[in-house]
Amino acid sequence: MKKIIFLFLIVIGISGLANAQQNKMPTPDEIAKKNVEDLDKRLKLNATQKSVIYRFTFSQAKEQADLIKRQQAGTSRDEDVDIFYKLQNETSKNIRNVLKGEQQAEYDKIIEERLSGKSAKAKNKKKKKGEEEEVESDIKGLLSAPPLEKQNQ
Repeated sequence: MKKIIFLFLIVIGISGLANAQQNKMPTPDEIAKKNVEDLDKRLKLNATQKSVIYRFTFSQAKEQADLIKRQQAGTSRDEDVDIFYKLQNETSKNIRNVLKGEQQAEYDKIIEERLSGKSAKAKNKKKKKGEEEEVESDIKGLLSAPPLEKQNQ
């Protein structure tokens, strides 16, 4: 009897570990709360702004979650990708309209950081003495050099 109980507990423990390690997608509510918290840290939002931004981000997260589920089920359409990014752009525009002066400028910086893949923490890291700063450039740096003109034709 002790062996059966012991085996039963082991099976429950293993199944619990297996469930804990599954990658679970966050709910739209969790995504919206995290977005509002992140923005509040940098933008010092008031209560009304938090509420309005929460509604925008919750709506976006909910619709995007539906699109992701459709894609995972294999029933997505070609225009779903366009819809996904259109939702992001609309939400960003709506959030920007809720913000005031200095907050808008800081929000633009946040969006730029997110698009470039840089986090605020990495950007604020102190460099060691003698270490050069990494220089960012636009797409011109990726273009090939202009063709050399023939000398003395």
